[in-house]
Amino acid sequence: MNNKKYHLSQFNIIKLKDHIDSPVVKEFKDFLAPVNQLAEESPGFVWRLKDDNGASAANVETPYKDELIFVNMSVWQNYDYLKSYTYQTVHSYFLKSRKKWSNEIEGHRAVMWYTEEGVIPSLTEAKGKLDLLNQNGSSLTAFSMTDIYNFDGTKLK
Repeated sequence: MNNKKYHLSQFNIIKLKDHIDSPVVKEFKDFLAPVNQLAEESPGFVWRLKDDNGASAANVETPYKDELIFVNMSVWQNYDYLKSYTYQTVHSYFLKSRKKWSNEIEGHRAVMWYTEEGVIPSLTEAKGKLDLLNQNGSSLTAFSMTDIYNFDGTKLK
């Protein structure tokens, strides 16, 4: 019997309308720290991508050549905790308002997958998961916010 425990990893990207220090994305930048702190204080939170100073991922080197692509990655105990944080806190305002700061991206902007408890995914792995989702659609290996899987491969929705 498999006694391994799994956590849910998520990776998402947006293409900013301008550089992170631009007035065009000021509201987005100004709320990165408080929204990230809220995530860290939320039930079920495990880990999030940070820069060398422990701040947002704004200064993290990404696997994308386009410097306007902003990445975010976090790990949660399960989907219910991630869903609660994403849709039932102030974070939802940023989802609804993203067109203020970002341009459309072709394909999926977010991907989820399971990692063994204690494993922190890399940005290279995360980009690969998003690429896989965009190429093949949702599967247990890489799935979207509309096709949710349990770690055992059964679908939640």
